[in-house]
Amino acid sequence: MKLSQFNFNLPPELLAEYPAEHRDEARLMVLHRDTQTIEHKLFKDLIDYVDDGDLMLMNNTKVFPARLIGLKEKTGARIEVFLLRELNVENRLWDVLVDPARKIRIGNKLFFGEESDGLVAEVIDNTTSRGRTLRFLFDGPHDEFIARIKQLGMTPLPKYIKREATEEDKERYQTIYAKHEGAVAAPTAGLHFSKHLLKRLEIKGVALEELTLHVGLGTFSSVEVEDLSKHKMDSEQIIISKETAANVNRVKDNKKRVFAVGTTVMRAVESSVSSNHRLNSADRWTHKFIFPPYEFSIADAMITNFHTPKSTLMMMTAAFAGYDFLMEAYKVAVEEKYRFFSYGDAMLIL
Repeated sequence: MKLSQFNFNLPPELLAEYPAEHRDEARLMVLHRDTQTIEHKLFKDLIDYVDDGDLMLMNNTKVFPARLIGLKEKTGARIEVFLLRELNVENRLWDVLVDPARKIRIGNKLFFGEESDGLVAEVIDNTTSRGRTLRFLFDGPHDEFIARIKQLGMTPLPKYIKREATEEDKERYQTIYAKHEGAVAAPTAGLHFSKHLLKRLEIKGVALEELTLHVGLGTFSSVEVEDLSKHKMDSEQIIISKETAANVNRVKDNKKRVFAVGTTVMRAVESSVSSNHRLNSADRWTHKFIFPPYEFSIADAMITNFHTPKSTLMMMTAAFAGYDFLMEAYKVAVEEKYRFFSYGDAMLIL
């Protein structure tokens, strides 16, 4: 398939700037692959589509406050720094993105926060057009350094959201079951689950299982090549415990359904499948790129948000729903004014 096949007209007003007032009251479009029919529901109606013995598989990664605002030495220019990953604990080296990048060169120093409780970093390498390696100049223990980063950092809202992050975003741009810090973007399908809905699922006999995939910014990188087979995904870390793998395999053996909550869960499990279609435990990195046609091994159903045109997330969703059916669903979503992207509405594909 070609990149241009995943283009569609998305009115800018349908990009969700704020979350729904209540997590589980976002809208839910239900796609039935067997009948090629669409229903319009609320997310809390998900309870009507699960059965006793089914399994809901979720990503428990936790968003790190990865966005810092620094001032450049001498000029005082305002520089946005996005922390991607820690490269070396001992030397405080971080892989980052900077904006505006043209102003930041090797040897430049950046100052974050007030002098008394701030941080200083030096640029020691250029990695990509916007990528840099920073060395933070901090003498204390590592946990104190990370605490300082968290104190200065802000919720890394996606670029399409033009407003500043608020206190509310700290809570809402995080799933209620987030545990293991390491993501620079939220696994957004999981944002719709409330405590009440999780309890109702449990009461109905649905097993709730978790894995970890630390979402990187590469998930949202634009595809620059028309031939999708030539696109390279950034690597993301996945952790699947032996217990979770065993429970997923047991559900499959019992002919019950596995619901993948989000593209990150789908990517994690499809990166950890044995040759006989069993889920393996994992603690490694994946750069798997899923686009049509693709045969899925584990998930029977998928929950995901509405994605932007030409995104790798939309391509994976098309592989699961079927390309023609998804394009029809997105056309309906635009007509019905569903909200798109991170804080937007959700889709259940059965």
